[in-house]
Amino acid sequence: MHKNAGEGVMLDVVVAGGGYVGLGVAVAIKQAAPHLAVEVIEAAPEGVWKNDMRASAIIAAATRMLDVFGIWDELLPQAQPINKMIVTDSRTSDPVRPVFLTFDGEVAEDQPFAHMIPNVAMVGALRGVCERLGVTIRHGLSVSGFDAGNRSNQVTLSDGSTLEARLLVACDGVRSALRSMAGIKTVHWNYDQSGIVTTVEHDRPHNGCAEEHFLPSGPFAILPLPGNRSSLVWTERTADADRLVASDDLVFEEELERRFGHKLGPVRPVGPRRAFPLGLTLARAFVAPRLALAGDAAHGIHPISGQGLNLGFKDVAALAETIVEADRLGLDIGSLNVLERYQSWRRFDTVRMGVTTDVLNRLFSNDIAPIRIARDFGLGLVDRIPALKSYFIGQAAGTADPNGPRLLAGQPL
Repeated sequence: MHKNAGEGVMLDVVVAGGGYVGLGVAVAIKQAAPHLAVEVIEAAPEGVWKNDMRASAIIAAATRMLDVFGIWDELLPQAQPINKMIVTDSRTSDPVRPVFLTFDGEVAEDQPFAHMIPNVAMVGALRGVCERLGVTIRHGLSVSGFDAGNRSNQVTLSDGSTLEARLLVACDGVRSALRSMAGIKTVHWNYDQSGIVTTVEHDRPHNGCAEEHFLPSGPFAILPLPGNRSSLVWTERTADADRLVASDDLVFEEELERRFGHKLGPVRPVGPRRAFPLGLTLARAFVAPRLALAGDAAHGIHPISGQGLNLGFKDVAALAETIVEADRLGLDIGSLNVLERYQSWRRFDTVRMGVTTDVLNRLFSNDIAPIRIARDFGLGLVDRIPALKSYFIGQAAGTADPNGPRLLAGQPL
């Protein structure tokens, strides 16, 4: 912290958004450069994060970063490793769902390519590190405006107070207000699909196996949780998803069973069910003077690959490395010249993943016979070529890029 600036306070980095990505940015920067003053502005009141009953898939590269943060050992007892994944392609009414593709879940010995981690545990652990490092988290406030100058960004908060910061990081979600304030345009379209998210119990153990069932209305993903529980990401046409979420328990469970199947015995929803509209949103720029976008503020993609959150963690690693290296060289961490390195580092990977998920969703969310035959042939071909399977696992786990950020390789900044 440098000085008082009138009403405001001079900081190095202000992070707008206190979710996974915002907290991750704050931790990564402050841990590597303790002298930098970092503050997080979180719109939700204190304690709201404890009500999130969802869980998220965290890829191997991200777990390496969490290990550098010093919280992976804390999270591991609550994490469920994904030991295997199977992919099917069928209709909802089909009595048998043939498996076209299987993946063993290890990228290295005793290292699964992903873990399922409760959101509450993840956010709680990151908040704990923030507290230990001296990162202030302000609750119940949002950034209502900012004015980027030559040396700092004057940030106005929703209570009328101001802060001065060399850099403002927008982690305020796919409908980012800060992105709009900066005049950054997006490429965007809706899929007329919604993802139903809930948790279920079943009688038989899943043995750490994740399943992706491609159905005509969209993918139905079953992700293992600790115990005989699984997290569902169930894609339906938006009108059908809204109807299912609003239906009574009997109707919902009947439709659920038709898709889930009987291999794990009777299945029972045990958590709240919510539907989220799905679309593709890619920011045309990831940076502006004294502003960087990260996480969903920079990109929102279809959950078909389970990579949305992990793209955000890749942003965390790349942005933190960019800022910390610039600071060590005595450069202005908020200058456009510095921030453009982050943009060039992340843009291609983000666009590639956005295009990949878009193509996969369009390819598999239909029941056109010639397309079904071609895609099933392709899945079967991949299943028979070990080198291709290893490549896809490496890509999914985030471990295939030798030039990736150091944090994702488990190396401190």
